[in-house]
Amino acid sequence: MPHCLIVSLPNSLIIIAPTLITKTKIIQQLPVMEAFYTIQGEGIHSGRAAYFIRLGGCDVGCVWCDVKESWPIDSHPKLSIDDIVNEAKKYPARLAVITGGEPLMHNLDELTSELQNAGFETNIETSGAYPLSGNWNWICLSPKKFKKPLPEIYKAANELKVIVFNKSDFKWAEEQAAQVSANCSLLLQPEWSKQAAMTPLIVDYVKAHSNWRISLQTHKYMEIP
Repeated sequence: MPHCLIVSLPNSLIIIAPTLITKTKIIQQLPVMEAFYTIQGEGIHSGRAAYFIRLGGCDVGCVWCDVKESWPIDSHPKLSIDDIVNEAKKYPARLAVITGGEPLMHNLDELTSELQNAGFETNIETSGAYPLSGNWNWICLSPKKFKKPLPEIYKAANELKVIVFNKSDFKWAEEQAAQVSANCSLLLQPEWSKQAAMTPLIVDYVKAHSNWRISLQTHKYMEIP
């Protein structure tokens, strides 16, 4: 029976008109700079086939960022969650990596839920500068001096990946490591433009501090996207 607008008057009950109440689903859209199928080149999951979803928007301001075109939040096409997930399903691997930009500038609850419903493992790469949202199988925290992570991100991180740009970054890396959980993997990765100078220093540091591991941008060595 349709809902009706009912007006009650003395000694009478008047039904004015039937009304239909419906629920409208709000369709979330996210700015996608690019999405592509490739090999994860960095961190603990290096070497795995993965579908990358790079979201637009970042205000962290890393001077050495190699995807500065991702920074403007309004310069990229906005796609529905259904469109993003359907595109990801075209490829055989079921690992989705959400990156940016800074992906946590957006609420990622719906995106990760729909990806997981489609059988995907969901990983994120974040600076940790924004509140955590989404359902994650793996959280890679890559903190930056320009805008430090929120305390909640440290405790949730599965992997701490510190980019080494100069010698002072080793001390800063230890300060970051002191804030993550005991089972968080610790990685040092040379910044690509400084890798020739920094890699030998990282090798020596890891040999002396064996709780750390080395991460390399292997996709750049292999010349794949």
